[in-house]
Amino acid sequence: MIHINIGSNLNSYFGTRFDNITIAANLLKEADIKIKKISNFYETPSYPNQNFPKFLNVGMLIDYEESCLKLFGEIKFIEKKLGRIKTKKNDPRIIDIDIIDFKNEIKKTKELILPHSKCHLRNFVLYPIFQIDPNWSHPILKKNAQFLINKLSQKSRIEITRLQKNVNILI
Repeated sequence: MIHINIGSNLNSYFGTRFDNITIAANLLKEADIKIKKISNFYETPSYPNQNFPKFLNVGMLIDYEESCLKLFGEIKFIEKKLGRIKTKKNDPRIIDIDIIDFKNEIKKTKELILPHSKCHLRNFVLYPIFQIDPNWSHPILKKNAQFLINKLSQKSRIEITRLQKNVNILI
């Protein structure tokens, strides 16, 4: 099983934050990445600067036959295609696609750390995973999403909103 997370907190040439995520999902499909499940949209304040626009995120459970580094390359290409420009850490962005867990691999390279190094601390990662794959377990911590959600601060647990809106894509 492979978990990825897609986020956006800026409108783009293509449209709204919702549009950016939907287009990214369609580009993943075009790259022969099989989307098995997609969470609802979740909205959270921007971190650490809450004056920036709010983030939208979705979690996806995907299948991919190639390596994690090949998937990473596909993702970077899609981000660039949508207009992602590398700026300062935590600045607003049109699109951000992260590999959260790639078939339980544990890997640390210059380009990629698996599982994602902060996934267990992020509400916008854990809630979507819990929605689409409640039995998922962190490859290193060996704890499930519900346990990790319960470890989040109360502030982190209440500042996330599950929207009654889904990515407009056939899976």
